[in-house]
Amino acid sequence: MDGLQTLFQEYSVFAAFWMTIKLTVLGAIGAMIIGTVVAIMRVSPVRVFQLAGTAYVTLVRNTPLTLLVFAFAFGLFYTLQISLADPNSPTSLADNAFRWGVVALSVYHAAFIAEAIRSGINTVPQGQAEAARAIGLSFVPTITTIVLPQAFRGAIAPLGNTLIALTKNTTVLATIGVAEPALMMRNMLEFNSSLLFAIFFIMAAGFVILTLPMGIFFTWWSRKLAVQR
Repeated sequence: MDGLQTLFQEYSVFAAFWMTIKLTVLGAIGAMIIGTVVAIMRVSPVRVFQLAGTAYVTLVRNTPLTLLVFAFAFGLFYTLQISLADPNSPTSLADNAFRWGVVALSVYHAAFIAEAIRSGINTVPQGQAEAARAIGLSFVPTITTIVLPQAFRGAIAPLGNTLIALTKNTTVLATIGVAEPALMMRNMLEFNSSLLFAIFFIMAAGFVILTLPMGIFFTWWSRKLAVQR
């Protein structure tokens, strides 16, 4: 207990996990937007859009997240000088690391969300789209007003799994200096190596507290909205 008290006094544990929550929420929003667009492209009747969506999913899913994070943070920011924050701000470096980290998380997990949504689209009976076309609806209104609302119901479980994975993957952003738990743990291990078990307990407990309720909630939600076919 003394070790835990020492760590909580010397380090901003709650602030680090609050950073994880912010990264998760913003990354999930970005990934959902991009992933939905990519999923629509993959089921589009336009061949070019299909190929572009397939290429995106294939390329991003087979690229390590760490590589994407470095590409955005060092390639676009440090090399090409593309800034997402006010360069005159005293926190410019930290702000850019955070924002480019959110972009990397969004781009990476969008590929998994796209596949989850596409699997949900496949659960919608073909007759739904055929009926929409029979009354004169084009592809876009059909997919957005008829197919997608039903597809999301069938994709709740895989979307929940992706959100949990995103939460845990925020630790990768420690490599670019984002002040989240993995960076805090590295500092703890460097200066308080004698408290090894306490450090790992804090990290494990923190992520269990964040992810376990997600798993329970999405399991309950998927069962509640399950459609009997």
